Amino acid sequence: MKIVYHALHKIAFHATVSINMLTKVKKAKVMKEVKIHDTDTGSPEVQVSLITKRIEELAKHLKKHQKDNHSRRGLLQLVADRQTHLKYLLKKNPKRYDVLVKKLDLKKAK
Repeated sequence: MKIVYHALHKIAFHATVSINMLTKVKKAKVMKEVKIHDTDTGSPEVQVSLITKRIEELAKHLKKHQKDNHSRRGLLQLVADRQTHLKYLLKKNPKRYDVLVKKLDLKKAK
C-alpha cells in the first residue's frame, strides 16, 4: 500500500511541476520574440523576458495556492532579479530598454 501511494504521489507531483515550469518550447517562443540576433540566449532582453514569463506563471500559481510562502519568496527574488537586469539595460542602452518595456508591457523604472 505504501509503495503504491508513493508511486502515485510521484506521478502527480511530476504532472503539476511540468505544468508550472517553463518548458523548452515556451522558452524558445519567449526568446524568439525579443532576441537581438539568431543565436541570442543571454542578452538582457532575453533574460528579462524569461524572468517575466516565470513571474507570470508563479503569480498564477500563487493565486491558487495563497499559503505557499516558499514560492512567494521565489517570486520576490525573481522580481528583484528582473529589476536588476532592467536597471543594467537602462544604464547601458536606454533605447533598447524602452523597446523592451513596451514589448513586455512593464512599468518603467524611475
